[in-house]
Amino acid sequence: MPFIPHTETDVAEMLTAIGAPNFDSLFDEIPTELRCGPLAHVPARLTEMEVARLMHGRAHQDRHGLSFIGAGAYEHHIPAAVWEITTRGEFYSAYTPYQAEASQGTLQLLYEFQSMMTALTGMDVSNASMYDGASALAESVLMAERSHAAGKRRVIVPRTLHPLYRKVLFALIDAQCIEIVELPHDASGRTDLAALQAIEAGSFTSLVIPQPNFFGAFEDVDALTDIARDKGAMVIAVVNPVSLALLKPPGEWGATGADIVCGDGQPLGAPLSSGGPYFGFLTARQEFVRQMPGRIVGRTVDLDGKPGFTLTLQAREQHIRRSKATSNICTNQGLLVTAATIHMSLLGAEGLARVASASMRNTGELATLLCEIPGVTRVFDAPGFHEVAIRLPKPVGEVLAALAATEAVAILGGFDLSADYPELGDALLVCATETKTHADLRHFRDALAAVLI
Repeated sequence: MPFIPHTETDVAEMLTAIGAPNFDSLFDEIPTELRCGPLAHVPARLTEMEVARLMHGRAHQDRHGLSFIGAGAYEHHIPAAVWEITTRGEFYSAYTPYQAEASQGTLQLLYEFQSMMTALTGMDVSNASMYDGASALAESVLMAERSHAAGKRRVIVPRTLHPLYRKVLFALIDAQCIEIVELPHDASGRTDLAALQAIEAGSFTSLVIPQPNFFGAFEDVDALTDIARDKGAMVIAVVNPVSLALLKPPGEWGATGADIVCGDGQPLGAPLSSGGPYFGFLTARQEFVRQMPGRIVGRTVDLDGKPGFTLTLQAREQHIRRSKATSNICTNQGLLVTAATIHMSLLGAEGLARVASASMRNTGELATLLCEIPGVTRVFDAPGFHEVAIRLPKPVGEVLAALAATEAVAILGGFDLSADYPELGDALLVCATETKTHADLRHFRDALAAVLI
């Protein structure tokens, strides 16, 4: 997009108009000890030619290797048409549809996104995106507290949930005096059903169920949902949207289904991009629609009977008084949602299922190949999606550093579980999506074997 910078004269005139002596005075409320100071590694003003040369040099410093990391951000193939369409001016600059009569294209796309997400999750309603998957979970917990007839300010969270999701959840709900109770996992890598059964009925508002869980294992979602129901609690599902092309949707879990479904939409057309930006999604039953954060786009007809789209529910602080808003961080990640909608429409149900199947198949083959190496074993035996935890005979950190330094093709060998799950020992979480070939998997096996000698 074009960018027109302000001249020094423009800046001086604006400072004069607001009565500020200089630019730094705009930040005088920030304590000196919290300021970053001069940016020593940012070069002085450069010409266009010098900037281009600098950026090319920085780009060449990146090593393009094989990534087997996963852990919440997945390298899936993104058809070229996805971002070719997404970055057209009509979408690229349409961040948020405040004027319905001038935003019909964006509103229609968001409506289609909502329709696709409700179809995937088996729920009644979807909002038009969240900030990311972790904050979407926190918003789901708060939504459950608002929706439950007798909220207990207590949520049950399995340790099989992504550790970063658990940290974000604590950061966002602890100040609101909502207690988090963690459930242990059993020897299979799934949530311990007996531990949930032991919790007193009526003592908690909601249960979080990840599917698949952080170890890649499939949870016994039917049993977990039914136990939570029997104890008078709501069920919040945290799901990988690609896996739903193969798995039973949360709306059909147990006898009654989940109440709220959330997760990260990164696998749907968002590149890894060094960690973001991504977007979150949130769907729910119709009865909880008034407690949903964000916004909902609806389809209607005008006075002439022509179809049109408009914002039908706007529960964020930009639209209503802050004190009545359901959330103040439910930003609409419009551009990423645009990419996800185009991505899903291009793949369709069959294409998404092929991606999920290929990912599962590659991960199964990878686990088999790696466990051929002496001393390498699987940590858990439960069936799963496209991640698996393996145990190494050497410290994981040292092994990952050695793999990344491989001369021929650098290997990003996985996620080190030892910090978040020290009880598992030298455990490594590896992932293989549909982007990996048989040669890639064998190369990883051979490189790991060489490192472990």
